[in-house]
Amino acid sequence: MSKDPNSGLILPAERPTSLVTRRNALIGGAGLLLAGCDQINASPTVKSVLSLGEQATHGAQRLVTDRNALAREFSRADMSPVFRENGNRNPGTPEYAALAANKFADWTLVVDGMVAQPLRISLAQMMAAPRRTQITRHDCVEGWSAIGEWSGVPLGLILRRAGMSGNAKYVVFHCADSTNGAPYYESIDMIDAFHPQTILATHMNGELLTVGHGAPLRLRVERQLGYKQAKYVMRVEAVASLEGIHGGGGGYWEDHRGYQWFAGI
Repeated sequence: MSKDPNSGLILPAERPTSLVTRRNALIGGAGLLLAGCDQINASPTVKSVLSLGEQATHGAQRLVTDRNALAREFSRADMSPVFRENGNRNPGTPEYAALAANKFADWTLVVDGMVAQPLRISLAQMMAAPRRTQITRHDCVEGWSAIGEWSGVPLGLILRRAGMSGNAKYVVFHCADSTNGAPYYESIDMIDAFHPQTILATHMNGELLTVGHGAPLRLRVERQLGYKQAKYVMRVEAVASLEGIHGGGGGYWEDHRGYQWFAGI
């Protein structure tokens, strides 16, 4: 890497973009799961649980929940011996297979939508960017949980680097996989997008993500349930509205299974 952290910065989307700047390099040492759950039997009880709070407005939820509070972080001694792979375990497309065969050397993350400077970020550049590592608990709507260590780039850093518009209200994560023929995607609002524990993770438990856990990049938004943790992220899009994006519900499970969009814990 060049000694000048700003050298080689390429703002247009045609080429990969460095995330290292003089400003964020200073915070690089601050250090301070899974894309949905397996399809479950939609019993009346499960449907009732998944629709809790459906009639409450997002504004009302903010009144009773500190959205800026940190999720609990654990020690390495607390980490689960097994962290399940669930949701899709492999996108299963020729395009993804080619990327995986080359160890994702040709993979790039697209950042676009309501931004001043669309970005294309290579995996090598993601690795070189300021990072955050955290040990947190993943809670699944199936009723299980697991504690694991995640390391990656804070989403807020990337959005600021792209010059996100103040009129954007949501961030949409477009993924390489699909379920039952429908593209997998998820979305969060700006409170979660800029939460310090919201990261785009490249590592789990000290190792590069495996294919089953979402390689090469997955979302960790620690104040939400497991189905919000999109895997195989290929594109991050800033938008003013979720209308017109696939089914309009803000995510695959929201569109096709009636899960609530805000899954805060």
